[in-house]
Amino acid sequence: MLNYPEFDPIIFAIGPVAVRWYGLMYVLGFVAAWFLANRRSKVPWSPIKPEQVDDLIFYAMVGVIVGGRLGYCIVYGWQLWLEDPLYVFKITQGGMSFHGGLVGVMTAMWLYGRKIGKGMWQITDFMAPFVPIGLGTGRVGNFINGELWGKETTVPWSFNVNGQSLHPSQLYEALLEGLVLFVILWIFSRKERPYLAVSGMFLFWYGAFRFFVEFYRVPDADKGYILFGWVTQGQILTAPMIVLGAILLFMAYKNDKAVEAAA
Repeated sequence: MLNYPEFDPIIFAIGPVAVRWYGLMYVLGFVAAWFLANRRSKVPWSPIKPEQVDDLIFYAMVGVIVGGRLGYCIVYGWQLWLEDPLYVFKITQGGMSFHGGLVGVMTAMWLYGRKIGKGMWQITDFMAPFVPIGLGTGRVGNFINGELWGKETTVPWSFNVNGQSLHPSQLYEALLEGLVLFVILWIFSRKERPYLAVSGMFLFWYGAFRFFVEFYRVPDADKGYILFGWVTQGQILTAPMIVLGAILLFMAYKNDKAVEAAA
C-alpha cells in the first residue's frame, strides 16, 4: 500500500485569485490538443485546415466548460443548484461531468461545422484523437485533488487515504481513457478512415474503458447502485456510448464497402 501524499490543490494564489492544479490540467489538455490538431490538419484528407484550428479549439473549450459544468449541476448537483442559482458558476465547488462535456463538445462541433460548411461527424472524426489527452490530465487533476477514489482493496498499488486502502480509480481512468485511448485513436487515424469511423472508435473504446473502471469506483453517495446492486449511474450513462460507437463503426465500413463496389 502506498501513502497518498496529500497535495495542495492550489498551486499559488494572488489575492482572491487562486491557480489550481485541476484547472492547469485542463489547460495542458487544450494546449496538447491544439498542438496535435495543427499537426494533423496538414494531412491531405483533413476536413480542418491549419488556419481553422484556433477557432475549432476555442469552440471545443467553450463546449467542454459549459457542457461539463451544466452536466454536473443537472446530474450530480441539482439540489445545490436549486438552492443557489449561482452554483453553476462555482466550478471549485463540485466539478465537471464528462457526459455533459461530451454533449457540449458535440454541440460546439455542430455549430462550428455549420460555420465552415462541414457536418458534425466530420469535425468529431478530426477531433476525437486529441480528446483523450484532456481526459487523462483531468483525471490526474482528480488524483491531486484527492477525489473520486475507488473501493477498498488489498492490491499493492492501493493508496492509504484516511486509514483506508483504496483503488486509485482516477489513475486507472487516466491510463485507460487517457493514454491508452490516445494511442489507439492516434494510430488508427494516421491514415484516412471512412466517415464516422474515428468517432465510432472513440465512443466505443471510451465507453468500454469507463464501464470497466466503474467496477472499481465508489458510486456517488446520493446515487448508490442504480440496478441489480452493482450497476452505477456512470455505467448507465456510458453503455449507450458503446452501442452508438459500434453502430457508427458498422455504418462507416458498410458505407465504405458500398462506395468501393460502386466505383
